[in-house]
Amino acid sequence: MIMPRGSDQLLLPVNPLFIGLSLLLALALEMLPVGRHPASPDLLALVLVFWIVHQPHRVGVGLGFVFGLVMDVHEGAVLGQHALAYTMLAYFAITIHRRLLWFSVPEQAVQIFPLFLAAHAVSLAARLIVGGMFPGWSVMLAPVFEALLWPVVVWLLLAPQRRAPDPDENRPL
Repeated sequence: MIMPRGSDQLLLPVNPLFIGLSLLLALALEMLPVGRHPASPDLLALVLVFWIVHQPHRVGVGLGFVFGLVMDVHEGAVLGQHALAYTMLAYFAITIHRRLLWFSVPEQAVQIFPLFLAAHAVSLAARLIVGGMFPGWSVMLAPVFEALLWPVVVWLLLAPQRRAPDPDENRPL
């Protein structure tokens, strides 16, 4: 992989098991019975977008659809509400993944904010079309919180791929 401008070091290859475990952990955190507030961020969508941007050959639209169906069944929502939102989110994340990696992490958060906003809008529209209740305007805070959490997620999920600094001053890589 070509090193984007914002990177200060080369990364080790990602372990596919780590990708799966991080997605399953995000799914488990979303399924915790703590009572969801409409403004709470969707951690599964956040981790899904991260892996789609950084590993588009391993995580894609199909996985987004499957996780969306799992969330629909878990929450008892309209079947397809999350599936449509996650599929759309995955598709647009794949379309911008090359461009996104050239930005610094805070700039990436600004770039992906419209994706999260659109995903929540699609999910809300699907809920309202079938006669669901409007959860309130606080639902529009969730994409803001997801964009604000983007640097934390990037730092956490890239941590296993970072190499220890090489003490040898004569070797450039």
